[in-house]
Amino acid sequence: MIQLIAYLGNYGSEYAQTRHNTAWLFENALPFSSKISWQNKFKSDFSSVDYMDLISWLKENDLIKERSNGTLPVPENPPSKIHFMKPLTYMNLSGDAIGEAARFYKIPASDILVVHDEIELPLGTVSLKWSGGLGGHNGLRSAKNVLGTADFWRLRFGVGKPANGNVADYVLGSFTDDEKIILSQVFAKTSELFSKIVTSKDIQNLIQPWGKKKVMA
Repeated sequence: MIQLIAYLGNYGSEYAQTRHNTAWLFENALPFSSKISWQNKFKSDFSSVDYMDLISWLKENDLIKERSNGTLPVPENPPSKIHFMKPLTYMNLSGDAIGEAARFYKIPASDILVVHDEIELPLGTVSLKWSGGLGGHNGLRSAKNVLGTADFWRLRFGVGKPANGNVADYVLGSFTDDEKIILSQVFAKTSELFSKIVTSKDIQNLIQPWGKKKVMA
């Protein structure tokens, strides 16, 4: 099961609304985001949340529902806590923060979910991916280098490619007003996937429906 969720982005107000900070924008949009208490730890904004507290927050926001027998869809022997982090190393050194937390809590790479922007996918598309290529993403490359493997989970938010011009300038540029509307709707729908990820014993089952899902036109 997922034990560590790393939202990739760049620290600083000048980057707050940029495409490269899509993961941080998603975290802020989660309906229980205000309940998370962050501290500066492992070169990141970091929080450890009791698993059953997280389940309670998901239920409060109708992201999970009780089964017919009154129980919640929680797998047997879940982790006691799920750890959240937003690396403050800037994007290109994200792996430094992820690696420190993973080593401290002895979390294998296979139990890590990295949330990030993806220029190879159009805006409005969400993708859950296991391992594989890095797509030129410097944050993923850093994570792979530090963890020693690419075998970790990725939740990718499509931001599209620039029609022309420099890719670095594009991902460090801000979303347009129209794009922000689409993104907010994408985030609302992806909250459903988030709840499935943190309550699933076998995340592989989520790849078929969410491997590359266009949630907004």
